[in-house]
Amino acid sequence: MPKQKRTVTEYRSYSLPWQFPLLLLSGDHWKISDIPSHRLHFHNCLEIGICHTYGGSLMVFDEPVPFCSGDVTVIPKNVPHTTYSAPGTESLWSYIFLDPQALFHNMLPVSWKNFDLSQYAHRGMQVIFRQEEYPQIYHLALTVLRELEEEKPGYQISAKGLLLSLYIKVAQAFAVTSQSKAAYGFQDTVTTPPENILAGSRGQEHPEEKRGNALIIAPALDFIEHNYSQQFSIDYLADLCRWSPTHFRRVFRDIMHISPLDFLNRTRISNACNLLQSTEDSILDISEAVGFHSVSSFNRCFIKIMRMSPREYRKTTQNLDKGSNPPDIVGYPGWMRPEVPAK
Repeated sequence: MPKQKRTVTEYRSYSLPWQFPLLLLSGDHWKISDIPSHRLHFHNCLEIGICHTYGGSLMVFDEPVPFCSGDVTVIPKNVPHTTYSAPGTESLWSYIFLDPQALFHNMLPVSWKNFDLSQYAHRGMQVIFRQEEYPQIYHLALTVLRELEEEKPGYQISAKGLLLSLYIKVAQAFAVTSQSKAAYGFQDTVTTPPENILAGSRGQEHPEEKRGNALIIAPALDFIEHNYSQQFSIDYLADLCRWSPTHFRRVFRDIMHISPLDFLNRTRISNACNLLQSTEDSILDISEAVGFHSVSSFNRCFIKIMRMSPREYRKTTQNLDKGSNPPDIVGYPGWMRPEVPAK
C-alpha cells in the first residue's frame, strides 16, 4: 500500500488597503485545478468565494465538502482549507478577502465590536451556502462582486453596505448551524478560550497534532493579532498552545515558515505601515503604538522588513498615484494566483 502523503498547512497573508480593507480576486484565470492538493492554507482575513462553473470538493480541516456552480463559500480567518475541481473540469471562482472589523468600523453596534465569524469555526462547520437554500446570500455576494468589478461612482460605499448585510446573513446562518452541530458533538477547534487552553498540560502533544492539518497554532496567532502592541514572551504563546517553547517554535516555523518572533515583528510593522499612511503621528508615537521599546529598534526592524525607513515609506505612500498600492512587506505575500498542484 503506498504511503499516504502528509498534509501541509500554509499561512497566506493579505495586506489589505487601510482606506478600503478589501481585496477582490476575479477573472478568467481563477480556474481551480482538478488535482487534489495536500497543501491546506489559511488566511489572516475572511474569505468569501463564489463558484461560477462546475463543481468539486472544498477541504476544510480534513473533511471534504462537495460544491457546485452557484455556491457561495465563507471561510473565516485561521481555518485551513483547499479547493479542487471534479475530475476533468476547472471550476471558475471569484474571491473577496476582507477585514470585517476594519471595513465595518463605526457601522456595527457596540455589542458587535468584538464579533468575529471565527467563533463559529469547528470541524463540521458550514462553509458552503447553496444558492437554492440561501438565495439572499447568493444574491448579495453576486451584487457585491459586480459592484467591485464595475467600480462605478460610489461603489465602495455601496459595497460596504451590501457586505455588511451579507456578513449579518452569514452570521445568522452560522449561529443556527453551530447550534445544530453542537448537538452532534462537534467541538470548537479554533477559538478555544485562552483560560481553557492554559489549563492544559504544557509540553504534552497537542490532540490535533496527529491530524497534521488542523490549525493548531491559532491561539497564538489570535493573541498576536489582538495584543501585538503589548509585551509578552514566546513562552507565553507556547503556553496558549499547550506546548513547550521548543516544540512550539518548531511547529510554528513548520506552518508559518517564519519564527514566532519574526511573525510578531512583521505584524507590528504591518500595523505601523497602516498608521504611517493614515495618520500624521510621529515616528516615535507610531513605534510605541505598535509595541517597540525604542524608535531605534523600530527603525532597524522596519528597514529589515520593508527595505526602507519609516520616513521613506511615508513619503513614498504620499506620492503614490491614485489607485496605486503602497510597498508591501517583503516576502509576506498572499495567494495572488491559482495554485497549480504538482502531478
